[in-house]
Amino acid sequence: MLGDITQKGYEKKRAKLLGPFLPQITSVVLALPDIQQQASSGPSSGEPSRDCSPASPEAPGPSSSSGGRRNRSGGTRDDRYRSDIHTEAVQAALAKHKEEKMALPMPTKRRSAFVQSPAEDCTPPDTSSASEDEGSLRRQAALSAVLVQSLQSPDYWINRSVQSSSSTSSSTSSTLSHGENKTPTSALADILASTRIGATHTHTHTHTHTQPTRAWPSMHSRVSTKIQQLLNTLKRPKRPPLSDFFLDDSEEIVEVPQPDPNTPRPEGRQIIPVKGEPLGVVSNWPPALQAALARWGASQAKSPALTTLDVTGKPLYTLTYGKLWSRSLKLAYTLLNKLGTKNEPVLRPGDRVALVYPNTDPAMFWVAFYGCLLAEVIPVPIEDAGSLQIGFLLGSCGVGLALTSEICLKGLPKTPQGEIMQFKGWPRMKWVVTDTKYLTKPSKDWQPHIPTANTDTAYIEYKASKEGTVMGVAVSKIALLTHCQALTQACNYCEGETLVNVLDCKKDMGLWHGVLTSVMNRIHTITVPYAVMKACPMSWVQRVHIHKARVAVVKCRDLHWAMMAHRDQRDTNLSSIRMLIVADGANPWSVSSCDAFLNVFQSHGLKPEVICPCASSPEALTVAIRRPGARGTALPARAILSMGGLSHGVIRVNTEDKNSALTVQDVGHVMPGALMCIVKPDGPPQLCKTDEIGEIVLNSRAGGTLYYGLPGVTKNTFEVIPVNQAGAPIGDIPFTRTGLLGFVGPGSLVFVVGKNEGLLTVSGRRHNADDLVATALAVEPVKTVYRGRIAVFSVTVFYDERIVIVAEQRPDASEEDSFQWMSRVLQAIDSIHQVGLYCLALVPANTLPKTPLGGIHISETKQNFLEGNLHPCNILLCPHTCVTNLPKPRQKQPVGPASIMVGNLVAGNRMSQAAGRELGVVEEEGLVRKHQFLSEALQWRAQSDPDHVLYVLLNAKGAAVCTATCVQLHKRAEKITSALMERGGLNTGDNVVLLYPPGIDLIAAFYGCLYAGLIPVTVRPPHPQNLAATLPTVRMIIDVSKAACILTTQPLMRILRSREAAASVNVKTWPTIIDTDDLPRRRPPQLYKPPTAEMLAYLDFSVSTTGMLTGVKMSHSAVSTLCRSIKLQCELYSSRQIAICLDPYCGLGFVQWCLSSVYSGHQSILIPPMELELSLPLWLSTLSQYKIRDTFCSYSVMELCTKGLGTQTDSLKARGVNLSCVRSCVVIAEERPRLALTQSFSKLFKDLGLSPRAVSTAFGSRVNLAICLQGTAGPDPSTVYVDMKSLRHDRVRLVERGAPQSLSLMESGTILPGVKVIIVNPETRGPLGDSHLGEIWVQSPHSSSGYYTIYGEESLQADHFNTRLSFGEPHTLWARTGYLGFVKRTELLGSTGDRHDALFVVGQLDETLELRGLRYHPIDIETSVSRAHRSIAESAVFTWTNLLVVVAELAGSEQEALDLVPLVTNVVLEEHHLIVGVVVVVDPGVIPINSRGEKQRMHLRDSFLADQLDPIYVAYNM
Repeated sequence: MLGDITQKGYEKKRAKLLGPFLPQITSVVLALPDIQQQASSGPSSGEPSRDCSPASPEAPGPSSSSGGRRNRSGGTRDDRYRSDIHTEAVQAALAKHKEEKMALPMPTKRRSAFVQSPAEDCTPPDTSSASEDEGSLRRQAALSAVLVQSLQSPDYWINRSVQSSSSTSSSTSSTLSHGENKTPTSALADILASTRIGATHTHTHTHTHTQPTRAWPSMHSRVSTKIQQLLNTLKRPKRPPLSDFFLDDSEEIVEVPQPDPNTPRPEGRQIIPVKGEPLGVVSNWPPALQAALARWGASQAKSPALTTLDVTGKPLYTLTYGKLWSRSLKLAYTLLNKLGTKNEPVLRPGDRVALVYPNTDPAMFWVAFYGCLLAEVIPVPIEDAGSLQIGFLLGSCGVGLALTSEICLKGLPKTPQGEIMQFKGWPRMKWVVTDTKYLTKPSKDWQPHIPTANTDTAYIEYKASKEGTVMGVAVSKIALLTHCQALTQACNYCEGETLVNVLDCKKDMGLWHGVLTSVMNRIHTITVPYAVMKACPMSWVQRVHIHKARVAVVKCRDLHWAMMAHRDQRDTNLSSIRMLIVADGANPWSVSSCDAFLNVFQSHGLKPEVICPCASSPEALTVAIRRPGARGTALPARAILSMGGLSHGVIRVNTEDKNSALTVQDVGHVMPGALMCIVKPDGPPQLCKTDEIGEIVLNSRAGGTLYYGLPGVTKNTFEVIPVNQAGAPIGDIPFTRTGLLGFVGPGSLVFVVGKNEGLLTVSGRRHNADDLVATALAVEPVKTVYRGRIAVFSVTVFYDERIVIVAEQRPDASEEDSFQWMSRVLQAIDSIHQVGLYCLALVPANTLPKTPLGGIHISETKQNFLEGNLHPCNILLCPHTCVTNLPKPRQKQPVGPASIMVGNLVAGNRMSQAAGRELGVVEEEGLVRKHQFLSEALQWRAQSDPDHVLYVLLNAKGAAVCTATCVQLHKRAEKITSALMERGGLNTGDNVVLLYPPGIDLIAAFYGCLYAGLIPVTVRPPHPQNLAATLPTVRMIIDVSKAACILTTQPLMRILRSREAAASVNVKTWPTIIDTDDLPRRRPPQLYKPPTAEMLAYLDFSVSTTGMLTGVKMSHSAVSTLCRSIKLQCELYSSRQIAICLDPYCGLGFVQWCLSSVYSGHQSILIPPMELELSLPLWLSTLSQYKIRDTFCSYSVMELCTKGLGTQTDSLKARGVNLSCVRSCVVIAEERPRLALTQSFSKLFKDLGLSPRAVSTAFGSRVNLAICLQGTAGPDPSTVYVDMKSLRHDRVRLVERGAPQSLSLMESGTILPGVKVIIVNPETRGPLGDSHLGEIWVQSPHSSSGYYTIYGEESLQADHFNTRLSFGEPHTLWARTGYLGFVKRTELLGSTGDRHDALFVVGQLDETLELRGLRYHPIDIETSVSRAHRSIAESAVFTWTNLLVVVAELAGSEQEALDLVPLVTNVVLEEHHLIVGVVVVVDPGVIPINSRGEKQRMHLRDSFLADQLDPIYVAYNM
């Protein structure tokens, strides 16, 4: 089913195949926006029921039978986080959600994007149901008919185009209901939004206006269905009824809501420090650990110290105490005497040495560790060589030497010279191999120095912080000895026992029990490395059985793995164990692992009282451990706590809601010789109350002493003095923070409920990462993800922490299963923890960063998430539910225009207006007469200066392919006039469409029409390779302008009549087509002269960025005053040359290309922009070759040069391109100046001599084609920085450059002579004061005389073209540009010597998005989006029923597509305080751009809703 079948085709085919099997269901699909009934039908054989939207929680996954999967194979269950009670709780919570019947829209993913599941599992991402009832079909047909009618009449478009409010800004309220004042389109949007439209095979109409029009898309679109589902889910009220805060002043303040007065608070008394039992005095206790080793090495040399296993779990070899002693001695001797020389030793006592040994080689590590102790250097055992964080540790500890084994050294990466590579972030290291053959036997007289234990550092143990930095905890010699003593006493170790150690022997419990305390007590340790456990999970249980071990040190994972694999073992016996130490017993979820393990192995002799959970921390070492109970004593009690209470930091026994309970087991009593308190985890270390959760702090001689080399951090952790309620210290003994959160229960038992580093504080409530993992894993079926590979962390977005869960997805999980699992996890966490998840991401198997021992590296995962390197294959964001601290939506206060005016006068503001210089009267009488009409100007030039070259057209090679002198142009125009008169059968005043590529033919045809008294309409020719998209636009302009005739070239005429054209338009109904290529030389009998200058000269049609096709009428007088204005501004006269690289079809581009030269007599060098695609340097080399002073271009040309030539400035320079001649390069545009582009253009080509002052912009609109144009005189365009937050409130607040939330704006060029502008409030139509944002109104003799409408809707026309202010100066007539901007008086002086008023254009009113009562400009949001990730090439935003939709073009690989979703959502939330509703990731080039280089956001919106974008991924944010 992959391949080239389209979605529509697939739907038809599927409906046909399934038709006979589907039972006819006559349920009604309600057309209410907030109720969705699923029309579901029984699945046919082997086909999962697709009629239930896969997103709906009710639809069971295909493989889960109704009774749930009771008997699952052993390998799928990870009981580490398993608890039956919790699973039931989660199911109950989900069942509650089911009653709410919410269908979440499932993301749409392109099939090719993730080749994870085989093709037959892939069901097309679709949520429409296959069987629809007739009623809904009838309603759809009726709806379609209404649409067809309204879409196909051209006046619909025209009327749309002149409405001042477009549908984007129709909905102003911030809730998801619409505003009251509905334009027809928004009402239509409502009908569409509330109709659940399904099967695609009910197509009843096709309409042709695809590209330039604002058609409602074909309505049977799954996109709208999904958006509707999304709207429905968002209509649910947010659960916590939190108050919003918003202060409407210049500083918009966002506050986290105040805590609810009903939150539980601690009520107990202040806690009293808990004392451990005293440390016993043992008579023969050695003075230092090395002394114990020396003693056993001499007296018990044959006694086994360590047995190591090979990968299959068989014993490899045993190291005796004698061997351990002699090898450690050799190493100590070698380190002190054989490195360097006698006078210059490499190592001195107290130096730090890194130990780099693999876990599979514990014997080498033991020897190295004890060798260092004997040499009195400080060992720093580390994990994976090469990680950056370890480099930080080594740097802070000042390590310059590393000990390693030969095998390990061979595995390290080398330089080509064979030296070991310098790892990134590492200090320079010297590597020493410690295999026995390289060690030297000490001389007879050498003895190691073994002093009595003191406070010097013995070894450094590394610890990774929550942020991922690695620090070294220094343990002193006395602490090392005392810790061994305390463990011996607590665990009751006896000489000669056997111990099985499954933990990493380089740190933590594995080091303390398995390397240090074991040697102290001459214990035989059997080490089971991680690699062995992976290959043979039962190996540790077998070792206990074979060696009759008395003690085993394990983690919950090992209990779980052994339980999984135990079925193969009949004869294991664990009765020898007296103590099973569970190292991560402090994890609240360990209780279920312990219970389950006991359940299985009690029949194998395991006694319940031997399970001993303990709590430890890198800083305080062992904090508490459960002592092995006597036979038959009652097992310790469990605490069943309320999770709600825990999130507020108080202990409440859970009574009412068993769903949100947490069962924790104790970790025994505090260590011997220690003193323990519970203090508040943040702020000053104030003692907690007895019913309050806090951080455990410990005072003990057996703890770490400092973070090595980091005195600042040390003080806050190792030297804490608790204070009482009044803030007074309770004593002077320092405590150490353990990073464990917990409380002291009855009988002084210690309970731990989580760790500081797993703490997520959201809106002032605390949640534990492990608890969230447990809830996620209790959501059945867990066939979607791997149980052990889940990361939970929080990221700061918009002033609060937001929770993110990342899990690894199994390769065989289908899209539907994954999505269903994700949506259920959201609901479960929401119900049980009362907290919203911000993001849930699934990544492909084995792609999360791992720690060396197989855990997930949380901080690195978080970093990947924030940098966009996670590459998820599924993602779900829920900003709508969890972002509750947005500012209140703005309510606009109705203020009348008069009060605004008075307010401005009181404030001393001048009215916001500006004007160009006077046009003046033209001196020579004759010129006025001649130049009243452009046609006469051309005739006059042809007589007075016939051979003056007006136009030169260049090709891609830079050669002049065509030139036109005044007389040549005049004669070509005459030929065309005769042809029109002979063949056309036309009347004066008829409209004629000119369909030409950019060139001189177009200019000749224009004047030919003027000579014949016809009205020219220039139209961009269709693109021969893309007729389907471009020809309908041409057809539409021809129809709307009621053209009587088409003038064109032969190749274009063939295209218009071709079969390809017939596929997209009706070619039989073209008006008369005249090709002007080989016309005979004829002169018309006479040339037409209009009776008055108010007569129409030409029509200017253009498609605006909002997709409106608008034609405006230009009169002869407007044309000549416009040309005169430009002549004055740019100082144009016949000896000048200008270069034009623009599209000549509308606006100021057309004026410069066709009209200006004929009026002013200067020579225009014409460079068609499409030639640049063949030869990029064409434009710049032309400027250099002809020494051009003034040039006009478009943004698309500038962008082409910036992107394409940016790296080639040197080669251009070598070819002699020199731009120092250019004094003005003007970008012709109808938008806010693109400052970033013009600046980068200036910077890039500065090397070619381009002056930084040369680049400027022009500004025109439909009502007035040229308002601003940076001329030769006048000050340089100024740049200001405005506050974006104020801009959203329609206010302009100037800020300094680089201020946060600032936006740089460039003046749009000097206002043209004869033009006046004023800034007006678009609602009240009253004038505004200086530096206020409002609509730009313009008054000028060259304004257009109106829209060209067929029915002449005078009222609408008058609205835009002849408008009066409602207050102030009500007699002047103004034209409304439809653009927002402001005027600022600058310090610069204008040409007249007055202070210069600068006009700043901010954006088009029709394009602004009204969200939350504020006004947003799409370009600002797009700028933020494009910065969010390196692979976003371009972006565009629009709204759909109050949802913000962001479309991002992905320039990277498709696996990065989903990385964009959270980053885009974050950046828009942070910088614009908006929640993105839908993120659409598409291929480069999908966002439509018009010839001026402007984004066509409304086309994009229509294509999206019609499901025509072929997106890589569509994410619907919840």
